[in-house]
Amino acid sequence: MGDQPTGHHLGERLFIPGNTWIHRLPAQTKIASLLVTMLVVVATPGDKYWAFIGYALLMAAVVKIARIPLRTLLTRMTVEIPFVVFALLMPFIGTGPQVQFGPLSLSEPGLLAAWTLMAKATLGVVGSIVLAATTTSTEMIAGLRKLRLPDLLVQIFASMIRYVHVVFNEAARMSRARKARGFTAKGPTAWTTLGKTLGTLFIRSYERGERVHLAMSARGYSGQMPELHPLPTATAQQLISAAVLPAAAAIVLVCAWLWGMTV
Repeated sequence: MGDQPTGHHLGERLFIPGNTWIHRLPAQTKIASLLVTMLVVVATPGDKYWAFIGYALLMAAVVKIARIPLRTLLTRMTVEIPFVVFALLMPFIGTGPQVQFGPLSLSEPGLLAAWTLMAKATLGVVGSIVLAATTTSTEMIAGLRKLRLPDLLVQIFASMIRYVHVVFNEAARMSRARKARGFTAKGPTAWTTLGKTLGTLFIRSYERGERVHLAMSARGYSGQMPELHPLPTATAQQLISAAVLPAAAAIVLVCAWLWGMTV
């Protein structure tokens, strides 16, 4: 029990301590920089291949500057697997002109849609990993408040960070209890037990939420949480540093458009 993280430390598992200039940037500038960069990426048509190559180089440079180990990056990118699986299905279920790839007949619009989804999702995931690795959850919450996000959404985000690990630990304890009683999840016969477990986990989480709300109300909660760790206002130099990535992405997009007009 003693080696288990508690309190706000539960929300810092993704944070990688460092002293890079990305680490030192205020959280609100990093969040805004990533948001604007992703808007540029999302606005890029899928057939602007050179633009995505440029975005990939920019993200690789950011990962290098933030000193995120490659193994850590690849491990955390596994959250993208559902998007990859869905993207791989698009060429088979898409309509429109078909192209032969060996014995397979693939949809040309489906191929373009799959490439676009995978490219944009990968860039977004890498950007999110960099943000989480260089910003603590406490700074993230304070940064969202600094950006004037609705306070209720900030509170929901803070509660999610704090209690998602509690729910996972509860699920792990239930799994150990099932194994101690000889249960093995093999075949459809185990679905009933797993379904009941999921229902029990939901009920316990709901009841925990009610207890937490009652505890907060008993301590004077009136709908707004106090700001315990306010962030300093970003300096002009920090704003310029944070603007480098979205500005570079915009330049890449403009160059890709100009290249397409001349070719």
